[in-house]
Amino acid sequence: MRMQRRGLSSTQIIPLGFLLLILLGTGLLSLPFATASGQRAPFLTALFTATTSVCVTGLVVVDTYAYWSLFGKIVILVLIQAGGLGIVAVSSSLLLMLRKSFSIRDRVLLRDAFDLDSLHDVLRFLRRVVLGVFAMEGIGALLYAFAFVPQFGPVRGIWYAVFHSISAFCNAGLDLLGPDSLIPYQQSAYVLTVTMLLIVVGGLGYIVWFDSMSKAHESIRHRYGVRWYFRHLGEHSKLVFCATAVLILFGAAATLLLESRNPQTLGQMSPGLKVLNALFQSVTYRTAGFASVPQSGLTDGSVLLGSALMFIGGSPMGTAGGVKTVTVAVLLLEAFSFVRHRSETVVFRRRVSEDLVKKAVAILAFSFLLSLFSIVLLVSVDRVPLQDAVYEVFSATATVGLSRGLTPQLTVFGRWLIIVCMYLGRIGPISLALFFLRQSSGKNDIRFAAGHYFVG
Repeated sequence: MRMQRRGLSSTQIIPLGFLLLILLGTGLLSLPFATASGQRAPFLTALFTATTSVCVTGLVVVDTYAYWSLFGKIVILVLIQAGGLGIVAVSSSLLLMLRKSFSIRDRVLLRDAFDLDSLHDVLRFLRRVVLGVFAMEGIGALLYAFAFVPQFGPVRGIWYAVFHSISAFCNAGLDLLGPDSLIPYQQSAYVLTVTMLLIVVGGLGYIVWFDSMSKAHESIRHRYGVRWYFRHLGEHSKLVFCATAVLILFGAAATLLLESRNPQTLGQMSPGLKVLNALFQSVTYRTAGFASVPQSGLTDGSVLLGSALMFIGGSPMGTAGGVKTVTVAVLLLEAFSFVRHRSETVVFRRRVSEDLVKKAVAILAFSFLLSLFSIVLLVSVDRVPLQDAVYEVFSATATVGLSRGLTPQLTVFGRWLIIVCMYLGRIGPISLALFFLRQSSGKNDIRFAAGHYFVG
């Protein structure tokens, strides 16, 4: 918290905190005993791996399972956990464990990091987040252990279960299973289902967790029933659940339609496995980065579909990336309201504020411009195929981690570009949101005459 005492704002502390964590990870991964060979990893390889871990992306220039030693893999896992929780949450949790006092400014920083509305119970919220994350990752590790311990033995099986549970829950997509991600498990409904559940739960967001659990507890306690439960969920939770369900089902149906006859992906599978793997592909598009089918074999339509779903990403205040489901939902609702000549945008009988719409526009516009500019640079300088560049860049800026095999082939320029994309994709939407949440300056006290402009 020293940075804040020196006068830095939240919008400066959070990006700087992620940058310092990346540099620390780079230093640790540059040590000779961090690699399996015992030789120092090249600086750019260590930096790329630290960035993809902290930004919970999953794009890699070397095979994680083979290149890094046990020490290197532990460093990567710690970076994933810290990046998934957020640097502010991690540092605040350490202060709590050390029983250090929190100043008002410390609480403000924590509030901004979680995008909360007030300082009320912010430390209690942090405790619930940390306990909830570890509980879900523990459950995930236990479920994975039933599959990995019989296959790899007790020690390696438990290690793999813990690593992949944290990686899946934090939507990182890094794995230790080999060069083909989860493709060897494309016939295992158990492993794919556990992975999907961890990805989805991690991507729902902390507010949705606590609201859902609170209402479920009250519903069960008083025997109110399912209808009461859904009726009394918060409007944010309802919107997140609806948007998540629509995107997953739409993505799965579209993937099934586009890939069911493609021999390189779903074409050789039975009908049941086609549905399972299409559903998994739809879920992993949403910032997870695991793959159960070769991404290089996808049709052009699936590449475009996947890029769009990656750009949207998961939901706010969770471990997922992208511009977030609620951002896109708010803008679509605003557009429908305009077409229907409504003076206000209303969802679940609650008005969407004008400030929220402006923030959504800013996040979407800046994220899209970043992705577009990066695609142009990658195509122009690295001379890579357009569809591979589009897939790679959207995967990086949305912190997904899916690739069509392009990442290891990138030039030095291309790797630096993807590093910047991953970093900006992780902190960009957060920083933009915090920027637009800052108190209004005196400039907003001035009102100008309306101009006559034309759009459309």
